[in-house]
Amino acid sequence: MTTTSCSPAPEAREPEPRVAPRTGPRTGPRRGLRQPLPMTGHTLGSRSAQTCHFRCGDACLTPRPSSSTAPPFEELAQQAVGRRALLAGLGAAAVAGAALAPRQARAAGRARGSRAAAVVAPGAAAPAGALAGFAPVGPVPADVDDVVVPDGWEWHCVIAWGDPVVAGAPAFDLDAQTPEAQLTQFGYNCDYLTVLPLGGSGKRALLVANHEYTNENIMFPGYTDDASLTAEQRMISMAAHGMSVVEVRRDGPGRPWRSLPSRYGRRITASTTPFHLTGPVAGSELVRTSADPEGRTVVGTLNNCAGGTTPWGTVLSGEENFQGYFRSSDRLDPRNGVYGISDTGRGWDLGDERFDTAKEPNEVNRFGWIVEVNPFDPFSTPRKHTAMGRFRHEGATPSIAEDGRVVCYMGDDTGGQHLYKFVSRDRVAQRPRSGRENDVLEHGDLYVARFAVDGEPSSDHDGTGEWLPLTLGGRSVVPGMSLEEVLVFTRTAAAAVGATPMDRPEDVERNPVTGKVYMACTNNSGRREPGPANPRVRNRYGHVVEITEDGDQTATTFTWALPVVCGDPEDPSTYFSGLPASEVMPIACPDNVAFDAYGGLWVSTDGQPGSLDLADALHHVATEGPFRGKVTTFLTVPVGAETCGPLVDAEEGSVMVCVQHPGEVDGASVENQVSRFPYDGAVRVPRPGVVQALPRR
Repeated sequence: MTTTSCSPAPEAREPEPRVAPRTGPRTGPRRGLRQPLPMTGHTLGSRSAQTCHFRCGDACLTPRPSSSTAPPFEELAQQAVGRRALLAGLGAAAVAGAALAPRQARAAGRARGSRAAAVVAPGAAAPAGALAGFAPVGPVPADVDDVVVPDGWEWHCVIAWGDPVVAGAPAFDLDAQTPEAQLTQFGYNCDYLTVLPLGGSGKRALLVANHEYTNENIMFPGYTDDASLTAEQRMISMAAHGMSVVEVRRDGPGRPWRSLPSRYGRRITASTTPFHLTGPVAGSELVRTSADPEGRTVVGTLNNCAGGTTPWGTVLSGEENFQGYFRSSDRLDPRNGVYGISDTGRGWDLGDERFDTAKEPNEVNRFGWIVEVNPFDPFSTPRKHTAMGRFRHEGATPSIAEDGRVVCYMGDDTGGQHLYKFVSRDRVAQRPRSGRENDVLEHGDLYVARFAVDGEPSSDHDGTGEWLPLTLGGRSVVPGMSLEEVLVFTRTAAAAVGATPMDRPEDVERNPVTGKVYMACTNNSGRREPGPANPRVRNRYGHVVEITEDGDQTATTFTWALPVVCGDPEDPSTYFSGLPASEVMPIACPDNVAFDAYGGLWVSTDGQPGSLDLADALHHVATEGPFRGKVTTFLTVPVGAETCGPLVDAEEGSVMVCVQHPGEVDGASVENQVSRFPYDGAVRVPRPGVVQALPRR
């Protein structure tokens, strides 16, 4: 078993692969952890208290369900389940809204590969190309501190927190961290991931990653709570947020990528990077501050979660849990109440008064947007597109409709919130030039989804739906709200028109082969009553929604189905398109979704440790044919980590994921870690990073 450092070598050389063990997994030192840090001491769902605090700003302590009068999606699902014999596998108890307990003890006790014989059916629902026939891993217990990949595969770390991004950046030193160094180094907790080719050789590319949030308790020695952070440490945290653009190189297609600081290297942060506001809200009184009286330039981006890569080679990034960084006050616009801004924030207001709404009440309105970055021009100014609405954006997945307009699907990652679609006003070429910026996302129409169960379900769908307009032709269609108000307070507008409350709608992607749209609803443990497209109350496990639009991406009506209702397959409240439990593997809390070039669906998870006592993973899910709903696990990530940003090249046989927040376990600290990812032996703390899995040569 070999390991490699994530730091780029001074000379180009092939990194040694790290081969995942098949027996005798190394486990983290769970015993001896001190008591959980005095942050929240709670969780309502499958997350640790650390995750609730650092990522979400303890959002579940102040739930902000939608005020929409439309029946929630889980209620519609119950209606569909009750009427459709095909979904009988959900069980009568599920139809009644019972929250059936997961088989956690049984799942945790399964040996690795215990279901391999059942799930490997030759030619059945397997990925195509070089990924065909991989041997599934798992189920893997949640306390395994390793990246586990299929037999015959190996993995290596491409880049991790603190590795150089900009030419001349210093090597990472845990005990000598500075804001200046972090501004040139790879940020923390990478999430969205894309790789964009440089030239036509296939040997050079730009890797772009989001940095969602920071775990100060395992970043800085001596941390006790947010108040214990020094001013310098807060600035380091701000610099570790945002995005990274770094050049990567390899010997050829299907070979390992390695990072290499170059003139393309760039850090986009919460503290130093200016952004242009575009669209209808730019210049509005709602976004003017004392530092920016014209309301057109914002400093920084934060809590960047998933994203999207545009057909013209730029990268979109969603600002998600922005509310956790601001301190509330009586000067805060009450219409921001639906976003859950707390009385404390993360303490950033102690060093930067713009995060104190008592001093800058409009600063919070300048976050929660879709960001666009041109990675090919390190001197370009990123943009925040206000025409696409303001909410807790998980990401934005763009595609080009038949008439050349650009369509983006977007989820608002909160229990009881909504699914959105943006349709541009202007058109682009079907094959726009890569790296060339345009203003196509600056103007367009914003819609929100309403789901229903109408008529008798057919063999291919459970219900129908419509896209309700919030803006049309540059004007508001929400009674009593101006265009600017609709776009700044989009949650309120969506509720006003009767959008369907969902169970944490996260990543939304369109299948490039079939055109169907898939949405990951991660979970919603806070739901106390049954409601639309999930038949369970206290939904700890989540589900996947499939949307078939009645036309191309610009259509305003659709049908929907539930190909997978997640959990332990032996739990009768789960559903895998009618497949028996012996044919599928456990999956819970779907988060990011991605497609390979053959239309294969890949789902990464965030919450399997808390819901099934299994490591978070990347799964392949079949969506067509007789094995529709079949789940097979490709890889799992280390203890405390979630799987993010899957990037699957089935033709080359390359799978890349972000390993986010390894070691994020209650009670962990710099002095008492539970993970050593990426196992390079050089640093005594875990470092979030990007890994690549390849067939062993």
